[in-house]
Amino acid sequence: MQPAPRESYRRRQDGAVEISELWRILWHRRVMILAIAGLLAGLALAYGVVTAPLYTASAQLLIDPRDRNVVSNDVNPSSVSPDGGLAQVESQASVIQSTSVLMRAIRSTHLTEDSEFNGLGLLSRLLGRVANDTPNADGSLTPAEARALANLRRKFSVRRADKVFVVDVVVTTKDAEKSAKLANAIAEAYLADQADARSKAATEASDALTARLDEQRKRVEKAENAVERYRAQNNLVASSGRLISDQQLGEISNQLSAAQARTAALKSQVEQIAQQRRGGSLAGNSTEAIQSPVVAKLREQEATLVQREADLQSQLGPRHPSIGAAQSQLVQIRRMIATEIARIEQSVRTDYERAQGNEKLLAGKLEALTRQTQGADQASVRLRDLQRDLEAARTVYANFLLRAQETREQANLDTTNARVISRAQPPQQASWPPTLPLIAAAGMLGLGLGAGIALISEYAAPHLISRAQAEALVGAPVIAVLRPGKPAAKRRWRLRKTPPAPAEARSEAGFALLRLFNTSETAATAARSLLLTSVEGDAGDRERVTDLLAEAAVQQGERVLLIDADLEKEPEETGPGLMDLLRGESSLEAAIHFGASKDVAMMSGGRRKAPPQKGVGRTFAARMLADASRHFDLVVMDGGSLGRNVGIAPLVGMAEEIVLVTRLYGTRQQDIVQAMEAARIMGRSITATILVDGSGRG
Repeated sequence: MQPAPRESYRRRQDGAVEISELWRILWHRRVMILAIAGLLAGLALAYGVVTAPLYTASAQLLIDPRDRNVVSNDVNPSSVSPDGGLAQVESQASVIQSTSVLMRAIRSTHLTEDSEFNGLGLLSRLLGRVANDTPNADGSLTPAEARALANLRRKFSVRRADKVFVVDVVVTTKDAEKSAKLANAIAEAYLADQADARSKAATEASDALTARLDEQRKRVEKAENAVERYRAQNNLVASSGRLISDQQLGEISNQLSAAQARTAALKSQVEQIAQQRRGGSLAGNSTEAIQSPVVAKLREQEATLVQREADLQSQLGPRHPSIGAAQSQLVQIRRMIATEIARIEQSVRTDYERAQGNEKLLAGKLEALTRQTQGADQASVRLRDLQRDLEAARTVYANFLLRAQETREQANLDTTNARVISRAQPPQQASWPPTLPLIAAAGMLGLGLGAGIALISEYAAPHLISRAQAEALVGAPVIAVLRPGKPAAKRRWRLRKTPPAPAEARSEAGFALLRLFNTSETAATAARSLLLTSVEGDAGDRERVTDLLAEAAVQQGERVLLIDADLEKEPEETGPGLMDLLRGESSLEAAIHFGASKDVAMMSGGRRKAPPQKGVGRTFAARMLADASRHFDLVVMDGGSLGRNVGIAPLVGMAEEIVLVTRLYGTRQQDIVQAMEAARIMGRSITATILVDGSGRG
């Protein structure tokens, strides 16, 4: 009977593999993956054993972006860049790798005589490419130096950590002592190169400045001659840096100011004296009279006489002769005071008149000098221009002379801003090859490579790898996953005993039959029948599964008819069989034969002389199954590969169940799709699938 369509199973024919099933692929191909990992690990171990050890030594340099401020240094400026000097340190790291520094180290360590750095390769020796090692006339590198330099570059590196000014000079060679020696030599060569470069720069700057001194001196002399010549042409005589006319003008101006002040003061005194005269008082109260020592002395004598006169009057009386004598002396003294004051008044007037004359004289001289100076102003403007040119030339000359002397002294000073903070020491252990890490890395690489090859192989030709994938691909349920054990030497059709299948496989085969046929249903008019098919490469698995199903049915108390319907193999018997029944040339009783058990009957493929006609074949196939139902409970047919076994097409259409037997991890999905297509062309579709676990293969 035709089974109802199973809508719960979607057919997937695109050959895709789900991500969740990748581990199945890797586990199935684990032997290949482990073999590749083991091979690479073995190669790494062999490399570590046969490779000569290498030793790495490093020297540390501190490169300060700021120079040592021994003197003012404009030849090698020490300004720090906005990035904190890191770009300058990176530049110095490149200088360490320069040819000039490395050649210093090569010559100081005689590296051209070292076979590790100057040895010719095997190919060069075979081809006879041995160059002449004599020094070149142009100062270029000799072939030996060039080889040593190239080899040193391959074994040497400069490293710097982020945001620090410390540079590591790293050298790797076959000898620990040699590595340390070369690292220290490169560090010292860098320091020497920097010192020489700075000294050379200072010397070149000094030489350049010295070469310009004569030119600057001539410019100063030319400017001085121009100033003097212009002064002579324009009568501009100078003293202490100033024109004499300007000095005289200033002096006369100062004298005139002083004379005017004196005249004003004397005029004030004269007016004061005249005012006192008009008031009827003596001029003895004037400032000059008060300050005069003669007047002061006479006034003292006057005061003494007045006091004496008063004393005499009180003692002798007003008529005594002594009082008269005192009064006569007092009159004389007062006359002398008046005379002195008159003299002082006359002297003040005389001084005032003299001051007026002096003021007029100085004013005249000032006017004359002013006119003279105004006439020379235009010439002075040009003179000042010439003097400014002269001062500029003198300043430039002085600066050149000072800088030439400073740079000459800087050539003898070491202002290098780098120093060795850690000298290289011979390493105690080899840095290469790291055998254990190499083996581990090779093993991990092998695992990755093996996994990649496994996945690529699977995706290139996908195989069936899981039960869910089989159900999705075939569109039918998987009724059993069997491990049938080792294949039998002969088939049951030969009526010989075969090795017993594992108990687990027999049990799973019995459950497969229960899943295929519902035993609670009433018996059909025809015997229950199932036809097993597979791809061509799974023929052995199909035959063993056929035996297992028959054995499981017998254990369940059923009588079984086994039909060998695989017509593509060589016939084992020449008597009547399946093809004879489909052509109507034999009966069921004549085509079957029993073995040791009366519960199992076998039928061979029969004689292949001519295939039955399509309609006739289906009729006789239905008659055969009807006849079999009277004697057997189950008919199990080995249908071979339907893509090649097209002769049983009438039988395919009459079988109750079409079971596909396929091997996990061994059957390609493309072959399964072809088997399904062959069944569809014969008028049926696969109704169930039995999987054979590849691990069950002995």
